[in-house]
Amino acid sequence: MSGFLAFLKSVFFGIEEREEDHFGSSYYRSVERNNDRVLHRSTPPWPKTPASSSYQTVLPPVPTTSSKASSSSSKQLPSFKPTLSLASPNSIDGQTKVSYLSVQRGVSPIYAVPKNMEDLIKRDIVPQVLNEPLSPSTYKDYFAALLFAEDFYVEKWSQFQLEKITLKLQEAAIIKKSGRNEYFSKSHEKDDKTFVEFEIDSCRERRPFLLSRDFALARPSGQQTEPYQGVIYRVVKSNIVLVEFGEDFYLQHHSTRKYDVSFSFNRVCLKRAHQAIEAASDPSFKKFRFPGFAHRKSIPTSTPLHFFNHKLDVCQRSAVQEILSFQGPAPYVVEGPLCSQKYSQQLSRTGYVAQKAGLSRTGLVVQEAVLQIYQRSSKHRILICAPINRTCDDLMQSLKNDIPESDMFRANAAFREIDGVPIDILTSCVYEKDCFACPSIQELRKFRVILSTFVSSFRLHNEGIVAGHFSHIFLVDASSATEPETMVALANLAGENTAVIVTGAPGNRPGWVRSNIAREKGLMGSYFERIRDSQPYSSLHPKFIKQLVDPE
Repeated sequence: MSGFLAFLKSVFFGIEEREEDHFGSSYYRSVERNNDRVLHRSTPPWPKTPASSSYQTVLPPVPTTSSKASSSSSKQLPSFKPTLSLASPNSIDGQTKVSYLSVQRGVSPIYAVPKNMEDLIKRDIVPQVLNEPLSPSTYKDYFAALLFAEDFYVEKWSQFQLEKITLKLQEAAIIKKSGRNEYFSKSHEKDDKTFVEFEIDSCRERRPFLLSRDFALARPSGQQTEPYQGVIYRVVKSNIVLVEFGEDFYLQHHSTRKYDVSFSFNRVCLKRAHQAIEAASDPSFKKFRFPGFAHRKSIPTSTPLHFFNHKLDVCQRSAVQEILSFQGPAPYVVEGPLCSQKYSQQLSRTGYVAQKAGLSRTGLVVQEAVLQIYQRSSKHRILICAPINRTCDDLMQSLKNDIPESDMFRANAAFREIDGVPIDILTSCVYEKDCFACPSIQELRKFRVILSTFVSSFRLHNEGIVAGHFSHIFLVDASSATEPETMVALANLAGENTAVIVTGAPGNRPGWVRSNIAREKGLMGSYFERIRDSQPYSSLHPKFIKQLVDPE
């Protein structure tokens, strides 16, 4: 149970992340929460919220744990004392003295739903700001209201409880593979686990929408003791829930005991989204939020391009050339199919296995552009973000033949399952103490290409990577992500000279959004879709957008 105990410790120590960071969809994973009150590990450096803002931010107390939840851990809670972080180059004065920033580790704001907005949402009344056009002046309050509507959905179901139910124990063997494309064999290591199984209503309108790594809280019926906290491992066929509890639960359990079960839902993505919208609302970021206000900086190119991929067509080559010819806002948009082609299945001796996906026409443009940028200057730093891990993995595999492994880093969610990572990119990850980690800030700055999901890119910001560090940021498949999710990468890491490339597919939209108000009033829209419908993109200006027309 050591892996599980380490997982519980991470929850209470404020370490967060998720396996697939597709905001609000079935890919959603998260572990940063103790009843929605354990937050990020450092205070984000955004400006203080004006009094007129919809945001109500509260600094939480140092988290504590219940006796049952902490009984299996002998470690003490971390001491939240200030630490020194090297300031960004822009913060270092012109003299020889080096500046440091004092960072209070372990504390960050809670984005509490304002009472007046809660009263409206509770009665299914749309907040007034959502009836106004989205503009620079309404941007922060508009997206705050959408996120608060999602928050309220989570809060609404926090009182849901299953009463006097029987919990069954189910033995399972977890096969440890090095990568998802690896064949299974008897030589693979197995991890024997005991899951708790129970049924829940299959109708989503009558129960909360549960996701892997949400928490289940089980208390013996009729008792007033602290509940036992477990982690939801999987929801099978919409109504069978598998939960992994700590050893203390199994020691007291017997087959005839009845339990009352409630749930705690992850808010890590919502909190990061709130923070990103705050950061994006800074006046200096207006040219990225509303690119029609931006004046593009051009980079003169004199030497002809020698393409790595000679099979690119004229349309793809033109897109690559435009990507290489600008810096700073406004973003360059590539409209075409999603980057990764669908996985195929092939019969092997052990059954059907997924084969590695190839890159679509859009993916090949991204691949070629990254290789050209990498080759042009050793000073270039490239960030590639996508909504889900699979796309990041496919792009990294496509770059490995031309970029040394030592120059690339794959930033993963802390508790992404290691057997979901392709074996050939594991060496470009940092995996220690049963979870994925980030190297030191000094090491991070050296990597020339970093790949991450949108939400996991917060880890780079949290480690000290400053806005403007990256010369180029690729927001891949941005049509599949909500705008706040995209802003986690863009608002925290793009500077005034960063070239931002946004790709997306027409008609493609983000996945599941829980709240009806949020879904109907704009959270189902994407940053890609919004700027695509605005000038200068809607007029198909060749310096701002390329449509990858199917050559056939």
